[in-house]
Amino acid sequence: MDLLINTSYFLAAALFILGLKRMSSPANARSGIVWAGVGMLVATLVTFATPALHNIGLMIVAIMVGSFIAYVSAKKVAMTDMPQMIALYNGMGGGAAAAIAAVELVKLSSHSDINMGTTALTLAVLGAIIGTISLSGSIIAFAKLQGLIRKSWNFNGQQFLNLGILAAVLILGVVTIFQGSDTSLMLLAIFFVLAFVFGILMTLPIGGADMPVVISLYNALTGLAVAFEGFVLGNAAMIIAGTVVGSAGTLLTQLMAKAMNRSLANVLFSGFGSKASSGAEEEVEGSMKAIEAPDVAVMMAYAERVIIVPGYGMAVAQAQHKVWELTKLLQERGVDVKFAIHPVAGRMPGHMNVLLAEAGVPYDIIYDLDEINAEFPQADVALIIGANDVVNPVARSNPDSPIYGMPILDADKAKNVIVVKRGKGAGFSGVENLLFFMDNTRMLFGDGQKMASELIAQVKEF
Repeated sequence: MDLLINTSYFLAAALFILGLKRMSSPANARSGIVWAGVGMLVATLVTFATPALHNIGLMIVAIMVGSFIAYVSAKKVAMTDMPQMIALYNGMGGGAAAAIAAVELVKLSSHSDINMGTTALTLAVLGAIIGTISLSGSIIAFAKLQGLIRKSWNFNGQQFLNLGILAAVLILGVVTIFQGSDTSLMLLAIFFVLAFVFGILMTLPIGGADMPVVISLYNALTGLAVAFEGFVLGNAAMIIAGTVVGSAGTLLTQLMAKAMNRSLANVLFSGFGSKASSGAEEEVEGSMKAIEAPDVAVMMAYAERVIIVPGYGMAVAQAQHKVWELTKLLQERGVDVKFAIHPVAGRMPGHMNVLLAEAGVPYDIIYDLDEINAEFPQADVALIIGANDVVNPVARSNPDSPIYGMPILDADKAKNVIVVKRGKGAGFSGVENLLFFMDNTRMLFGDGQKMASELIAQVKEF
């Protein structure tokens, strides 16, 4: 039986790794998710073959209830709300790891005859800390993305308070490790509550512009917590799956931070992305110049090269299908159309890629920042739909700006720039966008889907 279980866990681990590998490319991402899902199914089913397994009925009920909730919510969730769902799933994974740690630590405290080695106890405590922080932090990230929390909470001495709470959590964790079975339930309760509070306070100051980094960070923490608890339980599948998720999440977090040209510490502790962010604003001269849809349609219909830059505004307006319809019309007229994707556009890593894939946009006309930036000077039109901070030239020109140094899409270098935007507000960083005031930029004010529909109608008349 042990051979069957270990072989199945090995197969599940292989499917996890191969699935994650396929997820690295939009063309294979869907099949990668299926492969990883099959691996999870194999690991779950074979676990029931574990000797002396208890509470099988409760486990089956929990799996059925969880699967039903996940299926219904996943079918109903809008693509614009996908970041919120990812944040919640990250939190649930961390919460599950923390729950495992809580059960093991409570058993140890309640039964003096149970002996847990120092290494296993240390990993249980670390998994408890990381999993609990991931749970509460992910809940706050969800609330921010959902609009339930509409501002970043900053107050004097906040970082010192956070540091004090974290120190208390670590001290209680060390005490738990040394006391072992003598640890009181009250101490464990305080330990978990403080870890939960720390996750909340750590995430509250972080602004919306940093949410892609935060989501990938909590993904990494969840994986790490699961791997630690896998060691505690002696479960190979949890160890491998957690390690893979933790490694991938860590790499993704580093890539996201690099895409913003900022350190992870700066993301977590600077308060960037909130209205309270400090930094001198560059004085903006001139005014925004509006343009009407018929004039934009003429400009694009007779262009040779067009680059489309999508942002979160396109997701909110659910305009991706109309944008793809417009793209096909232009291609039929011989226009070379490409899409430019910034790594942190949207509210989660790969958000824009997911939206464009949903609309059926071919992967071979979607380019990332490094691939497309050199082509903007040759573009007749750069059409920006709902993007803001990721095309703000202030990131290149003003050393005092909060977003200075962040790599941006060089849309301002196109011959003509059209910005589809509902209003005149700044982006999530709170920084005024210099691009909107430049001589080669025109503002097409209105809802992204409605404006795309108008452009389609106008282009069809030519």
